[in-house]
Amino acid sequence: MQKVLAKLQKLGKALMLPIACLPAAGILMGIGYMISSSVMSGVGDPNPIAFFLVKAGGAIIDNMPILFAIGVAIGLSDDHEGTSALAGLVSWLMVQQILSPGVVGVLIGGEADAAFSKVNNQFIGILCGVVGAICYNKFKNTKLPEALSFFSGKRSVAIVTALFSIVLALILFFVWPVVYNALVALGKSIISLGAVGAGIYGFFNRLLIPVGLHHALNSVFWFDVAGINDLGNFWGGTGEYGVTGMYMSGFFPVMMFGLPAAALAMYHTAKPSKKSIAGGLLFSGALCAFVSGVTEPLEFAFMFLAPALYVVHAILTGISMAVVAALPVRAGFNFSAGFADLFFSSWVPLAQNPWMLIPIGLVVGVLYYVIFRFCIVKFNLKTPGREDDDDEEAEGFSKLVKDQGYDGLAKKYIEALGGKENIKEIESCITRIRLVLVSNKKIEEKTFKALGASGVMKAGDQVTQVIVGTKAEALVDAMKKFL
Repeated sequence: MQKVLAKLQKLGKALMLPIACLPAAGILMGIGYMISSSVMSGVGDPNPIAFFLVKAGGAIIDNMPILFAIGVAIGLSDDHEGTSALAGLVSWLMVQQILSPGVVGVLIGGEADAAFSKVNNQFIGILCGVVGAICYNKFKNTKLPEALSFFSGKRSVAIVTALFSIVLALILFFVWPVVYNALVALGKSIISLGAVGAGIYGFFNRLLIPVGLHHALNSVFWFDVAGINDLGNFWGGTGEYGVTGMYMSGFFPVMMFGLPAAALAMYHTAKPSKKSIAGGLLFSGALCAFVSGVTEPLEFAFMFLAPALYVVHAILTGISMAVVAALPVRAGFNFSAGFADLFFSSWVPLAQNPWMLIPIGLVVGVLYYVIFRFCIVKFNLKTPGREDDDDEEAEGFSKLVKDQGYDGLAKKYIEALGGKENIKEIESCITRIRLVLVSNKKIEEKTFKALGASGVMKAGDQVTQVIVGTKAEALVDAMKKFL
């Protein structure tokens, strides 16, 4: 189980690389649609600059599966070397060719299943990236006889990847139609529930974040795995006005207003002696959620301190998704549901009354504040600033380490993790340090809070995550120098 969790950690980190490309598409297409809606060069003719920008952004959106294949291969490779990216691309190209409807039709002597017309998706891209990374890690140091020495080492990776990709294609030949049709059935069952289905999706989306499995659920609704493709259709203008965007729109009130209001409730209920410490964490997280839609710094701040409150958050998210889906309001995002994405998506042709999300968000914010404050006070929940531990010494220690810079902070984190000999693997996510330790039994959350972390997540005896906010990558880079 621990090995599985460790692999999921690495996959989650790897997925961040291709996902980080999406905001560029959102900005380009958003500006393009904005110009197109206000400046016309002729009747029915879009402004050429707008057309250029929309197509430039579309180059990223339309090729997300390839980005996933390459990005995952790099992210899962041992040293993130470029050969792994080539391996991921080789696997992707081979699987796409072998499982194309034309080739499958010839192989079976008839018409190919509709599933094979949907092989060009992010799920297959991830699989190809995984195959490329495995082949790279396993065969990058392969030594061949003198006669074949040219293909030794990293030059052998692409060849081996091609062979493994044939095996993957053969497996998918039988498995993919079953998986695809099951996903379609799931998608149709959710679609048939309309706004209620969007609410159910929103609830489980938040509930799966602690274990990082929300990406799998998102792929069914946002991408073209089960025929819904809410994100792709919205930005590509290929969906249905008033329908497309229903699995994204309801997140905006929560990200922009709900969670910041929850942060305010936690700040107001913090102990007077700890408000300054809690305020720094909560308000920076609130600003991050409002502007960019990145909610992990806030959610991890109370997720494990008050898990019941996190379930309340998941329920409120589901309600927001259901209500917005029932209203004539649609917007979309490329990265997450923050103000930046709301602004740019408001110019997309399939956007429907997008600015109505602001008054809706204000209502959601009030509900979050009232409910969070009531629950915290009524049940004495240990949200940030309400912990029983005495953090006066911790505050001074954190300031001392901060003065030493990232290198000084890195040394303290390595020491808090049990030293170099206790660290087997270390990677950074957007806001987390992802670790596989020899043992995490002696790791104490209070120690890391003294170092500025907002929480620690343990899964088993080895897999560990330390939530530090947006400084995670810089901190991990500094730690790796000492490891």
